[in-house]
Amino acid sequence: MEPIQTALKKWMRESKNFQEHYQSMREAILKDPDIQQILQEHSNLSRHDVERHLMKLYEYQSQSKRCEGCPSLDNCQNLVSGYSPNLHVQGKEIRLTYEMCPRKRQSQQQEEKRSFINSLYMPKDIVEAKFKDLDPDDRYEAIRQAMNYTENAETEKGNKGLYFHGPFGVGKTHLLGAIANKLANKRIASYLIYMPELVREMKSSLGDNTLKEKVEKFKTVPVLMLDDIGAESMSSWFRDEILGSILQYRMMEGLPVFFTSNYNLEELEKHLMTNNRGDVEQLKAGRIIERIKQVSNPVEVIGQNRRS
Repeated sequence: MEPIQTALKKWMRESKNFQEHYQSMREAILKDPDIQQILQEHSNLSRHDVERHLMKLYEYQSQSKRCEGCPSLDNCQNLVSGYSPNLHVQGKEIRLTYEMCPRKRQSQQQEEKRSFINSLYMPKDIVEAKFKDLDPDDRYEAIRQAMNYTENAETEKGNKGLYFHGPFGVGKTHLLGAIANKLANKRIASYLIYMPELVREMKSSLGDNTLKEKVEKFKTVPVLMLDDIGAESMSSWFRDEILGSILQYRMMEGLPVFFTSNYNLEELEKHLMTNNRGDVEQLKAGRIIERIKQVSNPVEVIGQNRRS
């Protein structure tokens, strides 16, 4: 057993080290400019009051405020990642609260914005497209109509989308992304879908019983965007039961649909006439075109091929 005198000397030595550390910490806390300002603004606080709340002052002083000293949100140095401490004085009490830091708030706003843009098989650069990044050149009229739609999306003019048609590589799909991002700023949800993959997605959904659920989602989303219609090999079943059903519902409910295609409407009708078995079904193809006209206005997109 350790002798009492040895234990006593050890305790006194550790106690002395503790006292030195405590005094050093106390001085650092009270020299902090933010804490000095708070104490000056609340001169009613006595030395005893300050000593009583020294640990709260230390917690405040030792953390980053306004993201100072934090390299990024992922490397936040605070006790609660993404939250900054605040001191409040009420009478003789010093209270410590936490509020979201600027980086956390910006991250949440971006995450919330992303939640308004759903996509199916769309590249990241399309989902993140902005109008400011689009070079007008020959596409001025298409960009003007796209921006005009976003400005009037919450009015009756927003009931009809746009049918962008033109050659390869002129930026039709980027227009969809820019519209979706602008609408997200207004908290209007959109769904961007690459048509050839949608056909495959619907076929695979027959096996896992999710077809009805997915079709319902495409019917009811505030703004639906179908990219590259006409590039897919479409069966009569998909054209009439899936695409026709979606367009019919949105036409009846006054919900807009945006399209991109290498075909104008006359050319698309010819494409839709012939199913994947080679049968010609002009009447059914014409019915789809009429629905497209009811939910969108045709806009030609011209310009140089940016994929070259």
